[in-house]
Amino acid sequence: MSRINLDQANTCIAATFAKGAELGLKPLSAAVVDAGGHMIAFQRQDGASFGRMQIAQGKAAGALALGVSSRKVADMAVERPWFVGALAASASHAVIPAAGGVIVVDQSGAVIGAVGVTGDTSDNDEIAALAGILAAGLRPQD
Repeated sequence: MSRINLDQANTCIAATFAKGAELGLKPLSAAVVDAGGHMIAFQRQDGASFGRMQIAQGKAAGALALGVSSRKVADMAVERPWFVGALAASASHAVIPAAGGVIVVDQSGAVIGAVGVTGDTSDNDEIAALAGILAAGLRPQD
């Protein structure tokens, strides 16, 4: 597999929302992007605030920009705030340094895209993203 298709993206989002409902999370928003950070699919649950698309895509694209989960990008922001700030100011896509952005890889480990989730705590966003990825038959980066 060299890319995430629309059916997989939609399945991922539906499963992300199902995990959110199972856990009783606040309204979530989820973005699935290709390896270049470009949107494949996005959905926002009823009651989610209007800025969630940019946040979800920024978590996913930010993870791709640095090749690590957005949780690790958040750690970098603490360790090297000027670096992450400069990247965020100059990147072609938003960079949101908070957990909830997970890189997706193919069977060989090559990056094929990412999922970004926002709406609850960052830890819960990441749990929901991982559930969505796995439900769509995709593989998160280790």
